[in-house]
Amino acid sequence: MNRKLVEKVKALLSKEKGTIFKDPGGRISICLVYPNTYHVGMSNLGFQGIYGLLNKRDDVVCERAFLPDDSDIEVYRRTNTPVFSIESGRPIDRFDIVAFSVSFENDYPNILKILDLAKIPPIPSKRNEYHPLLIAGGVCLSFNPEPIAPAFDVVFVGEAEESLNEFLDMYRDRLKIPLNPPLLKGDVREITFKNEIKREAVYLEGVYVPEFYSIRYDADGKIIERVAENNAPDVIKRRYLKDLSASPITTAIVTPESEFSGMYLIEAMRGCPWNCRFCLVGHIYDPPRKKSLESIRAEIASAKKVASRIGVVGPSLTDYPHIKDILCIDDVAFSITSLRASEKSAELVGLLKGHKSVSIAPEAGTERMRKIINKRITGKDILDTAKLILDAGIENLRLYFMIGLPAETTEDIAGIVELVKKVRGLAVRSSIILSISAFVPKPFTPFQWRSMEPLDSVKEKLHFIKKALRNLKGVKVFHDVPKYARMQGMFSVGDRRIFSVLELMADTDDWGKACSAAGVDRDFYIFRNKDFGELLPWDFIDTGISKQKLWDEYTGALSL
Repeated sequence: MNRKLVEKVKALLSKEKGTIFKDPGGRISICLVYPNTYHVGMSNLGFQGIYGLLNKRDDVVCERAFLPDDSDIEVYRRTNTPVFSIESGRPIDRFDIVAFSVSFENDYPNILKILDLAKIPPIPSKRNEYHPLLIAGGVCLSFNPEPIAPAFDVVFVGEAEESLNEFLDMYRDRLKIPLNPPLLKGDVREITFKNEIKREAVYLEGVYVPEFYSIRYDADGKIIERVAENNAPDVIKRRYLKDLSASPITTAIVTPESEFSGMYLIEAMRGCPWNCRFCLVGHIYDPPRKKSLESIRAEIASAKKVASRIGVVGPSLTDYPHIKDILCIDDVAFSITSLRASEKSAELVGLLKGHKSVSIAPEAGTERMRKIINKRITGKDILDTAKLILDAGIENLRLYFMIGLPAETTEDIAGIVELVKKVRGLAVRSSIILSISAFVPKPFTPFQWRSMEPLDSVKEKLHFIKKALRNLKGVKVFHDVPKYARMQGMFSVGDRRIFSVLELMADTDDWGKACSAAGVDRDFYIFRNKDFGELLPWDFIDTGISKQKLWDEYTGALSL
């Protein structure tokens, strides 16, 4: 182990509150990996929650690992240091199970990069019985795991609070059953412990074993058949937790080295009742569920022992019925995520003691465009809410917009500029911050059939907005990098053939060159409208959403 790298990890550990250390003896050892840096991973509530869930089990010891910082990756390679867990410094290939928590498509290449640094072969057929079992879950793998699926032995589809425990119960029980015939060191027979685990895992709802499926494509590159083997089901049903108050997902560790420095995050609701047509959250987490006030109060009481700042998390907290009761709790500095443009949101701002920044998401600049995307707010709603927020003394109002949406026109882009100018006129002292992202089609949304807008067009629209607002005092414009939005688009709607690109990206960040080297036509995935009859890579997942209903919404939106 390189001393510099070990010391860096020790410095991070010294700042944490809540770190769990266990004797690994007699326990299933799991390394939970976030495929991005420590700073990003420790800001993720899902990752933190799974760490806590696993360590609540007496038969499990769970430690963490992350993608090394860019400045350290060369040190790992040069010194031949494998990726190791931060709790014990054990190389991750020496754990029984390596579990990836995946929240963002653009982290897919990092998964292969981590496996390469850890000396773990990227696909099951190249791994032997003495390599860890590789499992994965998270929002990305719940709507379309296919681009990265070939790397994993087992994938959890949906919310894993229940299915993960069921899997570990099965894993633990299987440890007690000797293999017949027994596996000897160096034995390569088909009957192995990992194969037995995978054969049994297919009977758990929400558990997917990618290697038990073969895919056939036609001459045009479209999927024509998906064949299940080894008694694997044709359809994987998404798991979801019916009672959110029973969820164990909460902050396990508080650290200043995260996006929300020293903050304890609490989930108040999961899912969104508004169902914007571009948004995954309103569809993949349907039906929306809300925690009881009693449950939230208990979490806050526990959180106050380790943190003075608490972040309340949910996609539409304006719709959480007890949000005012929570924000009125004494001796806590609360932070909340983006609010919906409404009078109630403005009222909530008044309860945020000392809060300097608030976000709302108009998404589009015209009424027509907001109707197309089903964003059920008006220009008046946006301006009235912005005025109330700014009048409350908020220093920074962040406005989220999306460009490149289906049926978007130049008038819609000009509408963003006009709306921002009107908001700017409501208050002189506060800053208005635009956060602009490019539309990326998401599975299980009405816009899943839609192509992305060409890169030149997106750049032109960004240039227009920035130029029009350049001289407007107190307005800042931030946006994502269009080429990375295209990469996200390919990973979002891609199939298993994308995996060859990801393998090459273990050594390069140039996804365009990786596509060329792998012989993958990225335009096939990014710039092609699909029709209703096409078999989509994620059609094998049952989320409870009718494909016909989504199609009707899509065609209906385009007729507005």
